Amino acid sequence: MTSKTPVEETFVSHLIELRDRLVKASIGIALVCAALMFWPGPSHIYDFIAQPMIAALPAGSKMIATGVISPFLVPMKVTLVVAFILSLPWVLYQLWAFIAPGLYTHEKRLIAPLVISSSLLFMAGVAFCYFFVFGRVFSFISEFSPTSIAVTPDIENYLDFVMSMCLAFGATFEVPVVVVILVRMGLVSVNKLKEVRPYVIVGAFVIAAIVTPPDVVSQFSLAIPMCLLFELGLLVAPVFVKVTQAPEELS
Repeated sequence: MTSKTPVEETFVSHLIELRDRLVKASIGIALVCAALMFWPGPSHIYDFIAQPMIAALPAGSKMIATGVISPFLVPMKVTLVVAFILSLPWVLYQLWAFIAPGLYTHEKRLIAPLVISSSLLFMAGVAFCYFFVFGRVFSFISEFSPTSIAVTPDIENYLDFVMSMCLAFGATFEVPVVVVILVRMGLVSVNKLKEVRPYVIVGAFVIAAIVTPPDVVSQFSLAIPMCLLFELGLLVAPVFVKVTQAPEELS
């Protein structure tokens, strides 16, 4: 019977460590989801998510459920998504704990801020979408809806719309992180990014036109923050590169 080589033992130990971290991350999400089940409860969570749409509907109007189990299944899906967002810092901490032992000191100064900032920016994008964009988008749409049409959104379609919009805005708010990574890896310089600024602005509006509904409000609500966050990335990137340089890069 042959014994394992050091390389094989190291590989197996890394797999075991990865499994343990994934299990801990899953347990954290499950605990947050279980807590949300008891308070405030799936129905209250969905009511909160649906509030921007309900506020734009005529008084007394409600959404409809065309599926038999949709009134149960959709709030459960929403609760699971909210649980994942709330437990994102714990999930990212598990990721950090897995990769940190193999990093140098200057690399830890590189990874830790990126992990923290990316999670905070994603949450900020979701919050911006819910509190600022949804109300204006739904009000804009309702103003242009003919009076002969009874607007009764289906809860599953509404959930798909909300999730896609929140994902789009969450990903958009990661623009500063992308800029910092590109500059830190030496793939592009800050001066070069400043030169292509007009193309970035055009690209922001093209992306907004693709991922948002075909109305001016939502498109501008996505494109303008994307441009501003690009400028933020240009300001932060030089400082971040200087702080996270390796000793040999400073000499």
